[in-house]
Amino acid sequence: MTLDEAQAIVSRGPFLRWLGLEVTELGPDSISAKARWREDWVANPTLGQTHGGILAALIDFAADFALLGSIGHPVPTIDLRVDYLRLAKQGDLIAKGRVIKLGKQFSICEAMVLDESDRLLASGRGAFATAPKGD
Repeated sequence: MTLDEAQAIVSRGPFLRWLGLEVTELGPDSISAKARWREDWVANPTLGQTHGGILAALIDFAADFALLGSIGHPVPTIDLRVDYLRLAKQGDLIAKGRVIKLGKQFSICEAMVLDESDRLLASGRGAFATAPKGD
């Protein structure tokens, strides 16, 4: 799969389009994407803090889409854990995901979200249903 093909899959989803995701790297078991900052992400205007749901969505996206290089399409999330490590403030975010275990029925992937200064803001791990459709 090429970067353009991966971007086409990302761009067809309204929510991922709203996040402003641009796929920057794609490997057989990994992905990196930049999310363009939006004012609607702000949870606390006084702090300028990005809502944790945005970080969780980016963790889910990057972990799931790390499977694109091996299976060619996104799959349902079975379970997701997110650890919030730092406040995310105004600025673009980088989401990176990688496959930990590619399985016939389910796969385990991890992801992280970094700010523009490469500081780790959140990390997580998820289980994803990779069973063929109909199984």
